[in-house]
Amino acid sequence: MGLDAFTRWVLTLLLVKNVKWIILLSFCFPKDMKSTKQSMLLCCKHYVSESCNHGALDSIERAGRLDGETVIVNKFQDWAYNRIGYTLVSYIVHDITGNIIYSPLQQTLQSMVEAADKAINLELHCGAHPRLGVVYDIVFHLLAQASLEEAGWFARKAAADIGNKFQGCSPTHGQTLGDIIQRELGYYHPNFMGNQWSGWDMLEVLPEKPDVGPNMVYGARGIVMIGALPWVSMYNIPIVSTDISATRRIARMVSATRGRLPTVQTLGLFHGKDSTEIACQRLEPNMFGAEQVQYQVEMLAAQEGLGVEKGYFTDFSPDMIIEKYL
Repeated sequence: MGLDAFTRWVLTLLLVKNVKWIILLSFCFPKDMKSTKQSMLLCCKHYVSESCNHGALDSIERAGRLDGETVIVNKFQDWAYNRIGYTLVSYIVHDITGNIIYSPLQQTLQSMVEAADKAINLELHCGAHPRLGVVYDIVFHLLAQASLEEAGWFARKAAADIGNKFQGCSPTHGQTLGDIIQRELGYYHPNFMGNQWSGWDMLEVLPEKPDVGPNMVYGARGIVMIGALPWVSMYNIPIVSTDISATRRIARMVSATRGRLPTVQTLGLFHGKDSTEIACQRLEPNMFGAEQVQYQVEMLAAQEGLGVEKGYFTDFSPDMIIEKYL
């Protein structure tokens, strides 16, 4: 059957058990979904514990480019932390009743996770940023007309796909639950030289069974946390000092736990040999702008006698991401 220039047929064969019928289901949608204004878009950010092994990163990014319907709109590589973050975007397809059928992002994500799993051994990894696994955080965000419910559907699907295929531990989470899981697993405590996370020295058996996968942890792979959240903005502020204690004090004073900025989570970290920085996670970007976070850090740093550089974003805004995708 020939396909015209405007229409692609997705053919699904369903073999009904104990029945010798083969049912052919067809769904029709525009070939260039990216140009369709009514498309619902899905964004996925995932972080990989590597930034220096170019061979590993090349294999991960080749896997991410296999399907042109999913676009890597941003790659944030941080050598000091020895990690890299990818932002993927694609469209969502529904059936005529409104139920989710598919997104090309599903297979792209799984291919990238598989490439990372083959190329990276967590037990050999060391970096200045907390992590729980080779691929340790996969978060789905809604874009355009997509809903948080739809992002959650894809998070659960990704957890099932990854947990079952790689037999890895895949807890699913929202922001609060994710933070609790991280604290229980010692995510925030460096285990090497007081400021590095090296190898895997956490629990080999999880205290609770994850949503998907075994509760035994394979140290070379670690744990992947998967969830869906409203848009979260990452903003890091360099501190011109190696006094990590002072940086962490400032971070605690800014964060939601001390009440100054209730929707901002912070972490004080070493960043290279000559500086530290405060990594800020703005859970509700419209409530507190980056300039407000910057001001609070500068004010508190001045009290400590420390200099502060202008902060930087680790990703684009939702509008910019949509623009780059289209």
